[in-house]
Amino acid sequence: MTRVALVVNPTSGRGQALAAAEVVERRLTAEGWAVDRVQGRDGPDAEQRCRAAAAAGVDAVLAVGGDGMAHLALQACAGTETPLGIIPTGTGYDLARALGLPLGSPAASADLLVQGRVRAVDAVRTGDVWWACVLGTGFDGAVNDRANRMRWPRGRRRYDLAVVAELRTYRPGRFVLHLDGVRSEHEAMLVALGNAPSYGGGMRVCPGAVMDDGLLDVVVVGPLSRTRFLRLFPRVFTGRHVTDPSVTVQRAREVTLDGPAWATAYADGERMGTLPLTCTVVPSALRVIGVPEGS
Repeated sequence: MTRVALVVNPTSGRGQALAAAEVVERRLTAEGWAVDRVQGRDGPDAEQRCRAAAAAGVDAVLAVGGDGMAHLALQACAGTETPLGIIPTGTGYDLARALGLPLGSPAASADLLVQGRVRAVDAVRTGDVWWACVLGTGFDGAVNDRANRMRWPRGRRRYDLAVVAELRTYRPGRFVLHLDGVRSEHEAMLVALGNAPSYGGGMRVCPGAVMDDGLLDVVVVGPLSRTRFLRLFPRVFTGRHVTDPSVTVQRAREVTLDGPAWATAYADGERMGTLPLTCTVVPSALRVIGVPEGS
């Protein structure tokens, strides 16, 4: 018998995640799987319960929701033999998209879980925290800080308004990078480290990143006027911004990133704190279950 832990926030998406979890649970139990529902009082409690389930020997931890829920379950699965399954129902979808998973279709996700195909991908360690997609700092961190302080509007529009507001006062900073021990300094608008191509719900800031090559793509956007930045910004959704002369791309397995005292970093939408930070790729640290053939 296959035994899995199914983690879900019952209030997420006004009940959308709970409805998706019920679709998946019905399908899995019909296939003879044993499903243990995991619902924490809050994020830290849910994470601890996921860790306990993985330590108890479940065959997989399944996360229902957006990138926030996937990030939570990732902390329990990365660096272990316990596979992570993702049923995308929230916003973002960056990790699910990078893995080629079906978006917004719990039934399709359940079909893939039943097939049981597992893929090993890299994950990144920063201190005691794992992440899987992109870490950004500089302008990116400042915008996230501002958006998190805003109470209106909801969703993608709040981030877009924070971009416009932050541009009024933002100034490039001096960042120091050590890429596998090689030091360089950059006057930059932002720095992004990518294990996967996108963050922020589809912005392909590191379009060449591959999740199983053992490397981070390090994208640095140099100083730009407000006008030039606003012209460049839309190109991040297709990844064409990396062809601009102000943008450089390098690769490394370990990156130590330092910069201005005000610079905060976010990875997979979660605040990682202020610089300096060291990010290390751990090859094949994450096993993902329910991936499509060929992904």
